[in-house]
Amino acid sequence: MFISWEPNMIPYRLSLCVGAFFIAAVVGCGADPGDKSSSLAVPVKEGPKPAEETKKVKLGKNITLEIQGKKKRVLIEAEVCLREGILEQLLTRKRTKEHEAALAADIDARDLHLALTLAGADAGKTVQFRPKLVAPSGTTIKVYLAYKKDGKEMRVPAQEWIRNIKTKKDFHADWVFAGSIFIPDPLDKTKKPYYGANDGDVITVVNFESACLDVPFLSTKDNDDLFFEAHTARIPPLKTPVTVILEPQTK
Repeated sequence: MFISWEPNMIPYRLSLCVGAFFIAAVVGCGADPGDKSSSLAVPVKEGPKPAEETKKVKLGKNITLEIQGKKKRVLIEAEVCLREGILEQLLTRKRTKEHEAALAADIDARDLHLALTLAGADAGKTVQFRPKLVAPSGTTIKVYLAYKKDGKEMRVPAQEWIRNIKTKKDFHADWVFAGSIFIPDPLDKTKKPYYGANDGDVITVVNFESACLDVPFLSTKDNDDLFFEAHTARIPPLKTPVTVILEPQTK
């Protein structure tokens, strides 16, 4: 049998073969033979996890326990009561020692003790003067101050409101949960013991046997090198509401 080839058929068939080969090559390069999905598919990235819900538990007048997941902190509603002069306390109880504290709060210090315990802090020991001097101890507590200035929310470390009288440097340490002292009523043993910090020594910068929060070093009235004063330029006007934030540094 004789097959004839027309001259015009050869270029036509050759072009079909070349076109088919080109298409197959493009498809082969653009997809993995073992992957039946589209070559344009992109893995979906996980978005940021939603923040854990914050729970607030009121434990007493002006004292709140705030819980967010495993994080716990204590909030105290206070106000500025002094902007100039020597300080023995950062925070005192209202109508007690406002003349030597930057802040005052209308609280029962026993509620603060309970709140710190529920936040995971362990009460240590207050300063010991006899038979020898021993510095206060307890869980370290970071203290922050939140307030409004010109309509803006401000939050600063409490150390910025206190400075050394001689060196003019900021207060240099965190506080510890010393735990104050419980004094039984000698006339009625059924009454709750009196909590020493209710005399005004709530958060101190000078060692007191009744302090709830004290400094973790010996800071006595007899040590001239450890006199502290209010850093006036950084403290807002008197009566400014301030939230004192206590963050126990638990393990």
